Amino acid sequence: MPTSGTTIELIDDQFPKDDSAAGGVVDEVDLTEANILATGLNKKAPRIVNGFGSLMGSKEMVSVEFDKKGNEKKSNLDRLLEKDNQEKEAAKTRTHISEQPWTLNNWHQHLNWLNMVLVCGMPIVGWYFALSGKVPLHLNVFLFSVFYYAVGGVSITAGYHRLWSHRSYSAHWPLRLFYAVFGCASVEGSAKWWGHSHRIHHRYTDTLRDPYDARRGLWYSHMGWMLLKPNPKYKARADITDMTDDWTIRFQHRHYILLMLLTAFVIPTVICGYFFNDYMGGLIYAGFIRVFVIQQATFCINSMAHYIGTQPFDDRRTPRDNWITAIVTFGEGYHNFHHEFPTDYRNAIKWYQYDPTKVIIYLTSLVGLAYDLKRFSQNAIEEALIQQEQKKINQKKAKINWGPVLTDLPMWDKQTFLAKSKENKGLVIISGIVHDVSGYISEHPGGETLIKTALGKDATKAFSGGVYRHSNAAQNVLADMRVAVIKESKNSAIRMASKRGEVYETGKFF
Repeated sequence: MPTSGTTIELIDDQFPKDDSAAGGVVDEVDLTEANILATGLNKKAPRIVNGFGSLMGSKEMVSVEFDKKGNEKKSNLDRLLEKDNQEKEAAKTRTHISEQPWTLNNWHQHLNWLNMVLVCGMPIVGWYFALSGKVPLHLNVFLFSVFYYAVGGVSITAGYHRLWSHRSYSAHWPLRLFYAVFGCASVEGSAKWWGHSHRIHHRYTDTLRDPYDARRGLWYSHMGWMLLKPNPKYKARADITDMTDDWTIRFQHRHYILLMLLTAFVIPTVICGYFFNDYMGGLIYAGFIRVFVIQQATFCINSMAHYIGTQPFDDRRTPRDNWITAIVTFGEGYHNFHHEFPTDYRNAIKWYQYDPTKVIIYLTSLVGLAYDLKRFSQNAIEEALIQQEQKKINQKKAKINWGPVLTDLPMWDKQTFLAKSKENKGLVIISGIVHDVSGYISEHPGGETLIKTALGKDATKAFSGGVYRHSNAAQNVLADMRVAVIKESKNSAIRMASKRGEVYETGKFF
């Protein structure tokens, strides 16, 4: 298990051993150095502070701010290691709250109260006014709420996710500014925090350092990871210097609180009040309830898209393709594809799959706002599909009895075969393999007389088309009767076995 705080330590199940390493002949990649590069600690990162914490996240889990006044002479790595060593020493004398059992005295310490307010408190207020009938829902407010839901949602999917987190395309500043401003309307944190957490998720998928580790259960990956205080022992970092180089990201992060309050609540309240004379309806439905719905939809990517659906590209990790999640998240539900090809601007690749985000990205490229749309080659996609199909076939194949393996059979020369045939009248040679058909004579579809003429003989030509051109089923049935391999015809035996999908290395066979 990783020790407290050290971000460049490796997780064994994340980086499996490679027995094929060159063993000193060729230099191997220095994993410590590579992990430093992956965190971006080799670069100078601007310090961007919003003054109110990161919102929706835990700063101690993802903090990448190391360039503070008075520390210019220290490198990012020096500061990181110094801080980690301090945390290690502190961890020796205390147990983090996440590692302690829940009690009546400490239950409140387990909770991230800021996120409790944002994710639970505000929706409770909204649903109270809606369900109690104190604020009725009018059609105009409902339609605007749906429209504004789409604006905020697409700002997350096309902006936060595909543009900034994965760089699946590039955009000019008007579009970036639009996504930065209206991404705040979804109350999911700043793009800087959101993108950093998401890159960590892709870097450490299904490990203890995955912020929303699906292995910890459906509830945890959906909401628990935000509502509970995370253990800093498993904190991680990813390189986001490309994001902090974007002035729209810096602008949004510095002013996130103001932008969030303005876009999530003030703007919908004012619009509904000015145009529909329904200020409270705008606040409750286009504000609180809309935020609740879009948060829950986004959370489904972390939870449902790792539990429900298919895995056509890879099943070694939890992400799955799920059309239900795609419907409520503007196409983000094809998660198995996304984790295999994260820089593809598409999530859905088939015409009938629902992915409005890719359509919006494509349309914005037509008007010159977006450009450099990235797509993985169709050949690479087909390779992944075939590999996964083959893996499933191999798993099914392993459950079936395919008859004796040739390498497990004794080796006979022809004289031995003739001698054995005198003891066992049911032996026959087909393609260099000796078969005992004595228990099958009465079952032979061609009749007993025909099969009896082959006993004690080489029936290869008769079996392979001279009398009958036998089917795959016939070859499979025959394989169960293998008893030996003729030494002089071992290559013929290998060729016959290969027709059934068996693989043998000739040089190592016998």
